[in-house]
Amino acid sequence: MVVVGGGPAGTATAITLARHGCDVLLVDKARFPRDKCCGDGLTTGALRLLEGLGFDPRTVPSWQPVDATWVRSPSGREVELPFPVGQGQFGAVAPRRELDAALVDLARAAGVKVHDGHALVGATEHHDRVVLGVDGLGAVHARYAVGADGMWSALRKLLGRNEPGYLGEWHAFRQYATGVTGSAAERLWVWFEPDLLPGYAWSFPLPGGEVNIGFGVLRSDGRRVADMKRTWPELLSRAHVVEALGPGVTMTGNHKAWPIPARIDQAVLGTRRVVFVGDAAGATDPMTGEGIAQALESGILAGDAIAVAGALAPDAMQARYRAGVRAGLVADHKMSMALQHVLKRDWGAPAAVRIAGLSPWTRRNFARWLFEDEPRAVLATPRRWHRHFLARPGAFAT
Repeated sequence: MVVVGGGPAGTATAITLARHGCDVLLVDKARFPRDKCCGDGLTTGALRLLEGLGFDPRTVPSWQPVDATWVRSPSGREVELPFPVGQGQFGAVAPRRELDAALVDLARAAGVKVHDGHALVGATEHHDRVVLGVDGLGAVHARYAVGADGMWSALRKLLGRNEPGYLGEWHAFRQYATGVTGSAAERLWVWFEPDLLPGYAWSFPLPGGEVNIGFGVLRSDGRRVADMKRTWPELLSRAHVVEALGPGVTMTGNHKAWPIPARIDQAVLGTRRVVFVGDAAGATDPMTGEGIAQALESGILAGDAIAVAGALAPDAMQARYRAGVRAGLVADHKMSMALQHVLKRDWGAPAAVRIAGLSPWTRRNFARWLFEDEPRAVLATPRRWHRHFLARPGAFAT
């Protein structure tokens, strides 16, 4: 089996396949560690999936657990949404440069043959195999291939299944900052700014007074996307942002912008002997723009489908993968789309923050729901309901 792409989706696929006893080759055009434009936030759902893969947070030097989410309404109302104490981790921040490199190392430890720095340059699909041209490796023959190589998947393009002109559903903008002495040094902030809705701005804490700070907007609002570079300094000058960062903060490196695909209900999930996962499958959550949990989940689903059903026939493999995606990721996608439409309305975000802050019970459980402690559409998918709903411990509990 060949996996193209060494991010969370690709490594989750490769690790899952290797643990099923499959011979797995993973290739990526980049050499790890490498930076990846991202907010760096990890939800409860992502943390549980990482734990299930055998991931150890200690392999990420800048791993930063968080104990609450702080949200600010467009009206200025600020609410703390705490996670349970002493029950494991329900949220964390990890720079993708470190996280992805640690996942690649975990894949190696699982027996995956990793070739980073080797780009995909060709791909043909045959009745009984896939032949990939990999720079520096030549022709690689495999029973199945997995495209985990991002929104503009080279594998999908080489197979003639790309969609010209597609630019994603969201667009995000981020930068790192150091010397943070305000509340953002410890608090994970989500700011619902009136001019960004249903998008939002964030500040996610890292060790040593560093933060990942940025904002995201819907691409359908072309004006906002076009104005992102101009919006950035103005956003940083807003009083509540200045207060959260504190005096003397220094913006480091370059700001970066990137598109986010969130259309797994419409995406091409595969061909006969190829499946697509993560951003290559448009798996990002359309309400939050968060995609690491979805990348991990789609990768695990693909790995299981190939290992379990792939030995029977490609059709059985594809059916198993599509059923898993439809039952989980597509159901949650539809729920998030409905919630996104609520946030678009002037009253949506203020009402959500007000309801979330009504009582200790609402604050605690809204935090867990927001951070994907349970699937968003769990009530609409009875097979995922369980008696310990919103009562399970977090990940990496000691």
